[in-house]
Amino acid sequence: MSQNILLSLTALVALLPAAFYPYRRIAGQGGEGRGWSFWGALLLAAAGPGMWAILQVAGQWQTGFSTALWVTTAACMMLFIGLSLFHRTAWRLAPLLLPYLLVVCLFATLTEDAPAPVLRGNAPGVWIDLHIAVSVFTYALLTLSAVASLAAVLQTRALKTKRPTPLSRFLPPVAESERLQLRLLIASEVVLGAGLATGMAVLFFEQGRLFRTDHKSLLSVATFVVIGILLLAEYRTGVRGKTAARTMLIVYLLATLAYPGVKFVSNVLIGQWSWG
Repeated sequence: MSQNILLSLTALVALLPAAFYPYRRIAGQGGEGRGWSFWGALLLAAAGPGMWAILQVAGQWQTGFSTALWVTTAACMMLFIGLSLFHRTAWRLAPLLLPYLLVVCLFATLTEDAPAPVLRGNAPGVWIDLHIAVSVFTYALLTLSAVASLAAVLQTRALKTKRPTPLSRFLPPVAESERLQLRLLIASEVVLGAGLATGMAVLFFEQGRLFRTDHKSLLSVATFVVIGILLLAEYRTGVRGKTAARTMLIVYLLATLAYPGVKFVSNVLIGQWSWG
């Protein structure tokens, strides 16, 4: 067993307590809410992917699909811990977010052996590092925003059918989920704008131009535009409910295609075929 696989399995195991903890409370078997056991499980879940990311990218950034998933998971966990500390109901997104991240990391573990090219470029290192950090942070923000949107959808459905479930009772109220989604979307738009700017700077240093019409660039711009339209509609008309949720899912789909999606095709599908 390779060192990377062993490290991935260790990080994956570290996510398990946090992924299952909220469902113990939903089932009535763990009643203290944000107690020490919750924070302990959350910190352990952040430490596993976090240590994986630090050990893998400490020397030189790897552009592989698995690395992208692990680093994004680490960023999501850091943001979620911050939200849980300073927002009174954000921690209630745990039953949706943490199992999702567990599945993402399982996928990252299964694709661990896919080719992972080393990043090369003529741009100054600070610009490349800044662009990578902004891209990861943007995708983490959009992930949390999508989870908040899903929570609002589940709560709205439970209210309309008058059939609340243990999960819907645990999740944040509809209004809180929508406010959290909106704030995360605003932050995502700002950070994504910075990401596009740093990406243009990196491209200018490397190729002497500001924009390249590849899949990642076009999908990133499309994500920025759709978020802007959604925020403008929210400001002008107060669009909420299913329309906002569906648009948010489109945004997340575009971001997923732009960031891990392109890496999956180039590193896993095409890479495995080339190496095979």
